[in-house]
Amino acid sequence: MRNLSTLSALVSLRFRTSSSQAISTLNTVNSRDIRPLNTSISSIKSTLLSSMDLETYINKEQVKVVEHFFDLPLDYNHPFGEKIRVFARNLIPKNKAKTEKEENDLPYLMYLQGGPGFEVGLMGSSGFAGEIHEQGYQTLWLDPRGTGLSTPIFADTLPARLKSDQDIADYLKHFRADSIVQDCESIRQILIGDKPQKEDRKWTVMGQSFGGFCAITYLSFHSEGLKEVFITGGLPPLVDNPDPNYEWTVQKVISRNKIYYAKYPKDIRRVRDIADHLEGNTVVLPSGGHLTVRRFQQLGIDFGMSGGIDRVHQTVLRVANDLELFGKISYKALQTIEHSQSFDGNPIYAILHEPCSGHYSKASRWSADRIVQKHPQFSWSQIKKLSADEPIYFTGEMIFPQMFNDYANLRHLKGAAELLAQDSSWRPLYDLQQLAANEVKVSAATDNEFKKIRYVPFELAQETAAKIRNTEQYITNQLFHSGIREDPKDVMKRLFQLSRREFA
Repeated sequence: MRNLSTLSALVSLRFRTSSSQAISTLNTVNSRDIRPLNTSISSIKSTLLSSMDLETYINKEQVKVVEHFFDLPLDYNHPFGEKIRVFARNLIPKNKAKTEKEENDLPYLMYLQGGPGFEVGLMGSSGFAGEIHEQGYQTLWLDPRGTGLSTPIFADTLPARLKSDQDIADYLKHFRADSIVQDCESIRQILIGDKPQKEDRKWTVMGQSFGGFCAITYLSFHSEGLKEVFITGGLPPLVDNPDPNYEWTVQKVISRNKIYYAKYPKDIRRVRDIADHLEGNTVVLPSGGHLTVRRFQQLGIDFGMSGGIDRVHQTVLRVANDLELFGKISYKALQTIEHSQSFDGNPIYAILHEPCSGHYSKASRWSADRIVQKHPQFSWSQIKKLSADEPIYFTGEMIFPQMFNDYANLRHLKGAAELLAQDSSWRPLYDLQQLAANEVKVSAATDNEFKKIRYVPFELAQETAAKIRNTEQYITNQLFHSGIREDPKDVMKRLFQLSRREFA
Protein backbone atom coordinates (compact mmCIF):
# COMPACT_ATOMS: atom_id res chain seq x y z
CA MET A 1 0.00 0.00 0.00
CA ARG A 2 2.84 2.36 0.81
CA ASN A 3 4.30 1.82 -2.66
CA LEU A 4 0.92 2.40 -4.31
CA SER A 5 0.29 5.64 -2.43
CA THR A 6 3.79 6.81 -3.35
CA LEU A 7 3.10 6.04 -7.02
CA SER A 8 -0.21 7.88 -6.86
CA ALA A 9 1.47 10.93 -5.42
CA LEU A 10 4.08 10.82 -8.15
CA VAL A 11 1.49 10.65 -10.89
CA SER A 12 -0.24 13.70 -9.45
CA LEU A 13 3.01 15.64 -9.81
CA ARG A 14 2.24 15.98 -13.52
CA PHE A 15 -0.74 18.17 -12.68
CA ARG A 16 1.01 20.30 -10.01
CA THR A 17 4.46 20.86 -11.48
CA SER A 18 6.31 21.03 -14.78
CA SER A 19 7.22 17.81 -16.55
CA SER A 20 10.92 18.24 -15.89
CA GLN A 21 10.34 18.85 -12.19
CA ALA A 22 8.22 15.72 -11.96
CA ILE A 23 10.86 13.65 -13.75
CA SER A 24 13.51 15.04 -11.43
CA THR A 25 11.40 13.92 -8.47
CA LEU A 26 10.99 10.48 -10.01
CA ASN A 27 14.77 10.26 -10.35
CA THR A 28 15.06 11.01 -6.65
CA VAL A 29 12.71 8.12 -5.96
CA ASN A 30 14.78 5.87 -8.23
CA SER A 31 17.88 6.81 -6.28
CA ARG A 32 16.15 5.55 -3.14
CA ASP A 33 15.95 2.17 -4.88
CA ILE A 34 12.23 1.49 -4.52
CA ARG A 35 12.52 -1.56 -6.71
CA PRO A 36 8.84 -2.57 -6.97
CA LEU A 37 8.09 0.82 -8.51
CA ASN A 38 10.93 0.94 -11.01
CA THR A 39 8.90 -0.20 -14.02
CA SER A 40 6.03 2.17 -13.25
CA ILE A 41 8.40 5.07 -12.61
CA SER A 42 10.17 4.43 -15.90
CA SER A 43 6.84 4.51 -17.71
CA ILE A 44 5.78 7.75 -16.01
CA LYS A 45 9.09 9.41 -16.86
CA SER A 46 8.70 8.42 -20.50
CA THR A 47 5.19 9.88 -20.61
CA LEU A 48 6.23 13.12 -18.92
CA LEU A 49 9.20 13.58 -21.22
CA SER A 50 7.10 13.04 -24.33
CA SER A 51 4.53 15.58 -23.10
CA MET A 52 7.03 18.41 -22.64
CA ASP A 53 6.28 21.43 -24.78
CA LEU A 54 9.76 21.86 -26.26
CA GLU A 55 10.65 24.70 -28.58
CA THR A 56 12.45 23.26 -31.58
CA TYR A 57 13.79 24.78 -34.78
CA ILE A 58 16.50 24.24 -37.40
CA ASN A 59 19.01 27.04 -37.95
CA LYS A 60 20.52 28.07 -41.27
CA GLU A 61 23.53 25.77 -40.65
CA GLN A 62 21.21 22.75 -40.60
CA VAL A 63 21.57 22.20 -36.88
CA LYS A 64 18.41 21.26 -35.02
CA VAL A 65 17.99 23.31 -31.84
CA VAL A 66 15.91 22.06 -28.91
CA GLU A 67 15.42 24.45 -25.98
CA HIS A 68 15.04 22.69 -22.63
CA PHE A 69 13.91 24.16 -19.32
CA PHE A 70 14.18 22.04 -16.18
CA ASP A 71 12.71 22.79 -12.75
CA LEU A 72 15.31 21.47 -10.31
CA PRO A 73 15.94 21.71 -6.56
CA LEU A 74 17.74 24.77 -5.25
CA ASP A 75 19.17 22.54 -2.53
CA TYR A 76 19.59 18.86 -3.36
CA ASN A 77 19.56 18.03 0.33
CA HIS A 78 15.89 19.09 0.19
CA PRO A 79 14.71 17.81 -3.21
CA PHE A 80 11.03 18.58 -2.53
CA GLY A 81 11.75 22.15 -1.45
CA GLU A 82 12.38 25.36 -3.39
CA LYS A 83 12.97 24.96 -7.13
CA ILE A 84 14.97 26.95 -9.66
CA ARG A 85 14.77 26.90 -13.46
CA VAL A 86 17.76 25.55 -15.39
CA PHE A 87 18.14 26.00 -19.14
CA ALA A 88 20.09 23.85 -21.61
CA ARG A 89 20.17 24.09 -25.40
CA ASN A 90 20.40 20.83 -27.32
CA LEU A 91 22.05 20.95 -30.77
CA ILE A 92 21.66 18.06 -33.20
CA PRO A 93 23.65 18.14 -36.47
CA LYS A 94 21.22 17.12 -39.21
CA ASN A 95 24.03 15.77 -41.40
CA LYS A 96 24.60 13.12 -38.72
CA ALA A 97 20.97 12.29 -38.00
CA LYS A 98 18.26 12.28 -40.68
CA THR A 99 15.52 10.56 -38.69
CA GLU A 100 14.17 10.79 -35.15
CA LYS A 101 15.67 7.40 -34.35
CA GLU A 102 19.09 8.51 -35.57
CA GLU A 103 18.77 11.65 -33.43
CA ASN A 104 17.97 9.56 -30.38
CA ASP A 105 20.94 7.30 -31.08
CA LEU A 106 23.48 10.12 -31.25
CA PRO A 107 25.58 10.20 -28.06
CA TYR A 108 25.45 13.36 -25.94
CA LEU A 109 28.31 15.70 -25.15
CA MET A 110 27.46 18.17 -22.37
CA TYR A 111 29.46 21.43 -22.52
CA LEU A 112 30.28 23.17 -19.24
CA GLN A 113 31.01 26.87 -19.61
CA GLY A 114 33.89 28.86 -18.14
CA GLY A 115 33.38 31.39 -15.38
CA PRO A 116 32.03 30.94 -12.82
CA GLY A 117 28.89 32.83 -13.60
CA PHE A 118 28.69 32.87 -17.41
CA GLU A 119 26.00 31.60 -19.75
CA VAL A 120 26.47 30.03 -23.19
CA GLY A 121 25.37 31.74 -26.39
CA LEU A 122 23.74 29.96 -29.31
CA MET A 123 26.36 27.82 -31.03
CA GLY A 124 26.20 26.51 -34.57
CA SER A 125 28.17 24.24 -36.88
CA SER A 126 31.37 26.31 -36.88
CA GLY A 127 34.20 26.61 -34.36
CA PHE A 128 34.69 23.96 -31.72
CA ALA A 129 30.97 23.13 -31.70
CA GLY A 130 31.28 22.09 -35.33
CA GLU A 131 34.35 19.98 -34.56
CA ILE A 132 32.42 18.17 -31.83
CA HIS A 133 29.43 17.57 -34.11
CA GLU A 134 31.71 16.17 -36.80
CA GLN A 135 32.72 13.46 -34.34
CA GLY A 136 29.10 12.28 -34.26
CA TYR A 137 27.88 13.88 -31.04
CA GLN A 138 24.76 15.84 -30.32
CA THR A 139 25.62 18.59 -27.84
CA LEU A 140 23.95 20.10 -24.78
CA TRP A 141 24.96 23.65 -23.80
CA LEU A 142 24.12 24.41 -20.19
CA ASP A 143 23.49 27.85 -18.75
CA PRO A 144 24.82 27.01 -15.27
CA ARG A 145 22.39 27.85 -12.48
CA GLY A 146 22.41 31.58 -11.77
CA THR A 147 23.35 32.54 -15.35
CA GLY A 148 21.66 33.19 -18.68
CA LEU A 149 18.15 31.69 -18.63
CA SER A 150 18.85 29.57 -15.53
CA THR A 151 17.29 31.68 -12.72
CA PRO A 152 19.97 34.35 -13.21
CA ILE A 153 21.45 36.03 -10.16
CA PHE A 154 21.21 39.81 -9.94
CA ALA A 155 20.67 42.06 -6.95
CA ASP A 156 17.17 42.90 -8.23
CA THR A 157 16.09 39.34 -9.05
CA LEU A 158 16.92 37.59 -5.78
CA PRO A 159 13.95 35.93 -4.06
CA ALA A 160 11.95 38.34 -1.89
CA ARG A 161 12.40 36.02 1.10
CA LEU A 162 16.09 36.98 1.32
CA LYS A 163 16.01 39.82 3.83
CA SER A 164 19.59 40.02 5.10
CA ASP A 165 23.14 39.75 3.82
CA GLN A 166 23.37 36.38 5.56
CA ASP A 167 20.22 35.19 3.77
CA ILE A 168 21.75 36.18 0.43
CA ALA A 169 25.08 34.54 1.26
CA ASP A 170 23.37 31.30 2.26
CA TYR A 171 21.35 31.33 -0.99
CA LEU A 172 24.43 31.94 -3.14
CA LYS A 173 26.22 28.95 -1.64
CA HIS A 174 23.89 26.78 -3.73
CA PHE A 175 25.41 28.07 -6.99
CA ARG A 176 28.84 26.42 -6.89
CA ALA A 177 30.18 23.51 -8.95
CA ASP A 178 28.70 20.82 -6.69
CA SER A 179 25.15 22.04 -7.35
CA ILE A 180 25.87 22.58 -11.06
CA VAL A 181 26.99 18.95 -11.33
CA GLN A 182 23.87 17.73 -9.56
CA ASP A 183 21.84 19.71 -12.10
CA CYS A 184 23.74 17.92 -14.86
CA GLU A 185 22.98 14.56 -13.32
CA SER A 186 19.27 15.37 -13.02
CA ILE A 187 19.20 16.44 -16.67
CA ARG A 188 21.08 13.31 -17.73
CA GLN A 189 18.53 11.15 -15.93
CA ILE A 190 15.67 13.04 -17.56
CA LEU A 191 17.08 12.82 -21.09
CA ILE A 192 18.77 9.42 -21.23
CA GLY A 193 18.18 7.76 -17.86
CA ASP A 194 15.81 5.21 -19.38
CA LYS A 195 18.08 3.95 -22.18
CA PRO A 196 18.13 0.12 -22.17
CA GLN A 197 21.92 -0.21 -22.22
CA LYS A 198 23.96 1.04 -19.26
CA GLU A 199 26.61 2.68 -21.45
CA ASP A 200 23.91 4.55 -23.38
CA ARG A 201 22.77 6.12 -20.11
CA LYS A 202 26.15 7.85 -19.79
CA TRP A 203 27.37 10.94 -21.60
CA THR A 204 30.58 12.80 -22.36
CA VAL A 205 31.39 16.09 -20.66
CA MET A 206 33.63 18.89 -21.90
CA GLY A 207 34.68 21.71 -19.57
CA GLN A 208 36.40 24.98 -20.50
CA SER A 209 38.21 26.81 -17.65
CA PHE A 210 35.77 26.79 -14.70
CA GLY A 211 33.78 24.22 -16.67
CA GLY A 212 36.82 21.96 -16.26
CA PHE A 213 36.60 22.48 -12.50
CA CYS A 214 32.97 21.33 -12.69
CA ALA A 215 34.03 18.29 -14.73
CA ILE A 216 36.46 17.24 -11.98
CA THR A 217 33.69 17.68 -9.40
CA TYR A 218 31.55 15.47 -11.66
CA LEU A 219 34.29 12.82 -11.70
CA SER A 220 34.55 13.03 -7.93
CA PHE A 221 30.92 12.43 -7.05
CA HIS A 222 28.99 11.16 -10.09
CA SER A 223 31.46 9.34 -12.31
CA GLU A 224 28.82 6.68 -12.95
CA GLY A 225 27.16 9.11 -15.37
CA LEU A 226 30.28 9.76 -17.45
CA LYS A 227 31.71 8.04 -20.52
CA GLU A 228 34.58 10.46 -20.96
CA VAL A 229 35.80 13.94 -19.96
CA PHE A 230 37.50 16.61 -22.09
CA ILE A 231 39.07 19.66 -20.41
CA THR A 232 40.54 22.82 -21.91
CA GLY A 233 42.43 25.16 -19.59
CA GLY A 234 40.57 23.89 -16.55
CA LEU A 235 42.51 21.50 -14.31
CA PRO A 236 41.69 23.01 -10.89
CA PRO A 237 44.22 23.51 -8.09
CA LEU A 238 43.66 20.78 -5.49
CA VAL A 239 44.87 22.87 -2.54
CA ASP A 240 43.10 23.69 0.72
CA ASN A 241 43.21 27.48 0.29
CA PRO A 242 43.49 29.86 -2.68
CA ASP A 243 46.76 31.56 -1.68
CA PRO A 244 49.13 29.20 -3.56
CA ASN A 245 47.08 29.71 -6.72
CA TYR A 246 47.40 33.49 -6.51
CA GLU A 247 51.08 33.37 -5.56
CA TRP A 248 51.73 31.65 -8.88
CA THR A 249 49.25 33.82 -10.77
CA VAL A 250 50.80 37.10 -9.57
CA GLN A 251 54.18 36.01 -10.92
CA LYS A 252 52.61 35.30 -14.32
CA VAL A 253 50.83 38.67 -14.28
CA ILE A 254 54.09 40.47 -13.50
CA SER A 255 55.81 38.72 -16.38
CA ARG A 256 52.95 39.60 -18.74
CA ASN A 257 53.09 43.26 -17.69
CA LYS A 258 56.78 43.33 -18.56
CA ILE A 259 55.98 42.06 -22.04
CA TYR A 260 53.21 44.66 -22.40
CA TYR A 261 55.40 47.61 -21.47
CA ALA A 262 58.32 46.30 -23.56
CA LYS A 263 56.02 46.29 -26.57
CA TYR A 264 54.38 49.63 -25.75
CA PRO A 265 56.97 51.66 -23.76
CA LYS A 266 55.05 54.93 -24.25
CA ASP A 267 52.16 53.39 -22.32
CA ILE A 268 54.23 53.70 -19.13
CA ARG A 269 53.64 57.45 -19.15
CA ARG A 270 50.13 57.15 -20.55
CA VAL A 271 48.95 54.76 -17.83
CA ARG A 272 50.56 56.88 -15.11
CA ASP A 273 48.76 59.96 -16.44
CA ILE A 274 45.47 58.04 -16.54
CA ALA A 275 45.96 56.84 -12.96
CA ASP A 276 46.73 60.38 -11.83
CA HIS A 277 43.54 61.64 -13.48
CA LEU A 278 41.39 58.88 -11.98
CA GLU A 279 42.80 59.47 -8.50
CA GLY A 280 42.03 63.20 -8.68
CA ASN A 281 38.56 62.96 -10.22
CA THR A 282 35.33 61.04 -9.70
CA VAL A 283 34.77 59.35 -13.04
CA VAL A 284 31.30 57.82 -13.41
CA LEU A 285 30.72 55.09 -15.98
CA PRO A 286 27.51 54.81 -18.05
CA SER A 287 26.16 52.14 -15.66
CA GLY A 288 26.71 54.37 -12.63
CA GLY A 289 29.86 52.56 -11.54
CA HIS A 290 33.10 54.35 -10.76
CA LEU A 291 36.24 54.14 -12.87
CA THR A 292 38.92 54.08 -10.19
CA VAL A 293 42.61 53.32 -10.59
CA ARG A 294 42.04 49.77 -9.34
CA ARG A 295 39.20 49.23 -11.80
CA PHE A 296 41.30 50.53 -14.70
CA GLN A 297 44.08 48.11 -13.72
CA GLN A 298 41.58 45.26 -14.05
CA LEU A 299 41.78 45.62 -17.83
CA GLY A 300 44.80 43.33 -17.45
CA ILE A 301 42.53 40.32 -17.19
CA ASP A 302 42.65 40.39 -21.00
CA PHE A 303 46.41 39.66 -20.92
CA GLY A 304 45.53 35.97 -20.64
CA MET A 305 43.63 35.94 -23.93
CA SER A 306 44.96 35.91 -27.47
CA GLY A 307 45.44 39.51 -28.62
CA GLY A 308 44.74 40.85 -25.14
CA ILE A 309 47.89 42.94 -24.88
CA ASP A 310 46.99 44.80 -28.07
CA ARG A 311 43.41 45.37 -26.96
CA VAL A 312 44.54 46.88 -23.65
CA HIS A 313 46.93 49.17 -25.51
CA GLN A 314 44.13 50.41 -27.78
CA THR A 315 42.05 51.29 -24.74
CA VAL A 316 44.98 53.05 -23.06
CA LEU A 317 45.68 54.99 -26.26
CA ARG A 318 42.04 56.10 -26.59
CA VAL A 319 41.81 57.25 -22.96
CA ALA A 320 45.17 59.06 -23.10
CA ASN A 321 44.12 60.80 -26.32
CA ASP A 322 40.87 61.95 -24.66
CA LEU A 323 42.78 63.42 -21.72
CA GLU A 324 45.10 65.33 -24.05
CA LEU A 325 42.23 66.68 -26.19
CA PHE A 326 39.50 67.29 -23.64
CA GLY A 327 40.98 66.95 -20.17
CA LYS A 328 38.44 64.21 -19.46
CA ILE A 329 37.53 60.71 -20.61
CA SER A 330 34.87 60.58 -23.33
CA TYR A 331 31.65 58.60 -23.12
CA LYS A 332 32.87 56.31 -25.91
CA ALA A 333 36.05 55.45 -24.02
CA LEU A 334 34.09 54.81 -20.82
CA GLN A 335 31.69 52.60 -22.77
CA THR A 336 34.62 50.65 -24.23
CA ILE A 337 36.06 50.04 -20.78
CA GLU A 338 32.72 49.00 -19.33
CA HIS A 339 32.01 46.56 -22.18
CA SER A 340 35.30 44.80 -21.47
CA GLN A 341 34.39 44.24 -17.81
CA SER A 342 31.51 41.83 -17.32
CA PHE A 343 31.12 41.77 -13.54
CA ASP A 344 27.94 43.91 -13.52
CA GLY A 345 26.14 41.47 -15.81
CA ASN A 346 27.70 38.31 -14.37
CA PRO A 347 27.91 38.94 -10.61
CA ILE A 348 28.45 35.29 -9.65
CA TYR A 349 31.90 35.62 -11.21
CA ALA A 350 32.85 38.21 -8.60
CA ILE A 351 30.96 36.79 -5.62
CA LEU A 352 31.93 33.12 -5.91
CA HIS A 353 35.20 33.30 -7.84
CA GLU A 354 37.50 32.47 -4.95
CA PRO A 355 35.17 29.97 -3.20
CA CYS A 356 34.77 28.16 -6.56
CA SER A 357 38.44 28.04 -7.48
CA GLY A 358 39.80 25.05 -5.62
CA HIS A 359 39.54 22.31 -3.00
CA TYR A 360 39.23 24.79 -0.16
CA SER A 361 38.46 24.06 3.46
CA LYS A 362 39.51 27.53 4.63
CA ALA A 363 38.06 30.99 4.13
CA SER A 364 39.51 32.83 1.13
CA ARG A 365 39.65 36.17 3.01
CA TRP A 366 40.08 38.01 -0.32
CA SER A 367 43.12 35.97 -1.23
CA ALA A 368 43.99 37.78 -4.48
CA ASP A 369 43.84 41.15 -2.76
CA ARG A 370 46.12 40.00 0.06
CA ILE A 371 48.68 38.52 -2.34
CA VAL A 372 48.70 41.54 -4.67
CA GLN A 373 49.35 43.87 -1.73
CA LYS A 374 52.72 42.17 -1.25
CA HIS A 375 53.88 43.58 -4.61
CA PRO A 376 54.28 47.39 -4.81
CA GLN A 377 54.24 47.34 -8.64
CA PHE A 378 50.43 47.08 -8.42
CA SER A 379 50.01 50.00 -5.99
CA TRP A 380 49.51 53.46 -7.48
CA SER A 381 50.20 55.06 -4.11
CA GLN A 382 53.66 53.47 -4.23
CA ILE A 383 54.42 53.88 -7.95
CA LYS A 384 53.48 57.58 -8.15
CA LYS A 385 56.32 58.37 -5.73
CA LEU A 386 58.86 56.84 -8.09
CA SER A 387 60.42 58.14 -11.29
CA ALA A 388 58.29 58.71 -14.41
CA ASP A 389 59.72 55.64 -16.13
CA GLU A 390 58.38 53.27 -13.45
CA PRO A 391 55.21 51.50 -14.70
CA ILE A 392 52.15 50.65 -12.68
CA TYR A 393 51.08 47.04 -13.36
CA PHE A 394 47.70 45.81 -14.48
CA THR A 395 46.09 43.01 -12.48
CA GLY A 396 44.88 39.66 -13.87
CA GLU A 397 42.02 37.28 -13.19
CA MET A 398 41.51 38.41 -9.62
CA ILE A 399 38.65 39.64 -7.48
CA PHE A 400 39.07 42.54 -5.03
CA PRO A 401 36.73 43.77 -2.27
CA GLN A 402 36.83 47.30 -3.76
CA MET A 403 34.97 45.98 -6.79
CA PHE A 404 31.80 45.88 -4.70
CA ASN A 405 32.00 49.67 -4.53
CA ASP A 406 33.24 50.36 -8.06
CA TYR A 407 30.69 48.24 -9.96
CA ALA A 408 27.15 49.61 -9.68
CA ASN A 409 25.39 46.24 -9.84
CA LEU A 410 27.69 44.63 -7.27
CA ARG A 411 27.09 47.21 -4.54
CA HIS A 412 23.94 45.60 -3.17
CA LEU A 413 25.78 42.29 -2.87
CA LYS A 414 28.75 43.70 -0.97
CA GLY A 415 27.64 42.47 2.46
CA ALA A 416 26.97 38.93 1.23
CA ALA A 417 30.31 38.85 -0.62
CA GLU A 418 32.12 39.82 2.58
CA LEU A 419 30.38 37.04 4.52
CA LEU A 420 31.31 34.49 1.84
CA ALA A 421 34.94 35.66 1.82
CA GLN A 422 35.14 34.95 5.56
CA ASP A 423 33.22 31.65 5.39
CA SER A 424 35.12 28.44 6.12
CA SER A 425 32.16 26.04 6.06
CA TRP A 426 32.43 25.07 2.39
CA ARG A 427 31.65 21.51 1.35
CA PRO A 428 34.49 19.82 -0.56
CA LEU A 429 34.26 20.11 -4.33
CA TYR A 430 36.56 17.18 -5.05
CA ASP A 431 37.07 13.66 -3.70
CA LEU A 432 40.81 13.03 -3.93
CA GLN A 433 40.45 9.32 -3.17
CA GLN A 434 37.90 8.86 -5.93
CA LEU A 435 40.04 10.86 -8.38
CA ALA A 436 43.06 8.69 -7.60
CA ALA A 437 40.99 5.62 -8.52
CA ASN A 438 39.26 7.25 -11.52
CA GLU A 439 38.39 4.94 -14.43
CA VAL A 440 36.83 7.54 -16.77
CA LYS A 441 39.09 8.79 -19.56
CA VAL A 442 40.20 12.40 -19.00
CA SER A 443 41.81 14.23 -21.94
CA ALA A 444 43.06 17.76 -21.24
CA ALA A 445 44.57 20.59 -23.31
CA THR A 446 47.01 22.61 -21.18
CA ASP A 447 49.13 25.69 -21.94
CA ASN A 448 52.66 25.72 -20.48
CA GLU A 449 54.13 28.97 -21.85
CA PHE A 450 55.75 30.51 -18.78
CA LYS A 451 55.26 34.13 -19.90
CA LYS A 452 51.51 33.90 -20.31
CA ILE A 453 49.01 34.55 -17.58
CA ARG A 454 47.48 31.29 -16.59
CA TYR A 455 43.90 31.43 -15.40
CA VAL A 456 44.93 28.07 -13.91
CA PRO A 457 48.70 28.14 -13.19
CA PHE A 458 50.49 25.41 -15.14
CA GLU A 459 52.44 24.20 -12.12
CA LEU A 460 49.29 23.57 -10.07
CA ALA A 461 47.52 22.08 -13.08
CA GLN A 462 50.29 19.49 -13.36
CA GLU A 463 49.96 18.57 -9.70
CA THR A 464 46.26 18.07 -10.31
CA ALA A 465 46.78 15.95 -13.43
CA ALA A 466 49.11 13.68 -11.47
CA LYS A 467 46.39 13.07 -8.88
CA ILE A 468 43.66 12.05 -11.35
CA ARG A 469 44.08 8.52 -12.65
CA ASN A 470 43.54 7.93 -16.38
CA THR A 471 44.41 11.53 -17.38
CA GLU A 472 46.34 12.39 -20.52
CA GLN A 473 47.32 15.90 -21.63
CA TYR A 474 48.06 17.81 -24.79
CA ILE A 475 50.59 20.36 -23.49
CA THR A 476 51.53 23.28 -25.71
CA ASN A 477 53.16 26.71 -25.47
CA GLN A 478 51.22 28.02 -28.45
CA LEU A 479 47.79 28.54 -26.89
CA PHE A 480 46.29 31.13 -24.60
CA HIS A 481 43.38 30.47 -22.30
CA SER A 482 41.06 31.12 -25.23
CA GLY A 483 42.74 28.47 -27.40
CA ILE A 484 39.53 26.46 -27.80
CA ARG A 485 38.04 29.46 -29.62
CA GLU A 486 41.19 30.72 -31.35
CA ASP A 487 42.24 27.40 -32.86
CA PRO A 488 39.35 24.98 -32.38
CA LYS A 489 40.31 22.62 -35.19
CA ASP A 490 43.75 21.87 -33.74
CA VAL A 491 42.64 21.73 -30.11
CA MET A 492 39.73 19.39 -30.78
CA LYS A 493 41.81 17.21 -33.11
CA ARG A 494 44.43 16.80 -30.37
CA LEU A 495 41.83 16.01 -27.74
CA PHE A 496 40.12 13.37 -29.85
CA GLN A 497 43.54 11.87 -30.67
CA LEU A 498 44.30 11.67 -26.96
CA SER A 499 40.93 10.09 -26.38
CA ARG A 500 41.86 7.12 -28.53
CA ARG A 501 44.82 6.41 -26.21
CA GLU A 502 46.97 5.24 -29.13
CA PHE A 503 50.56 5.50 -27.91
CA ALA A 504 52.36 3.15 -30.30
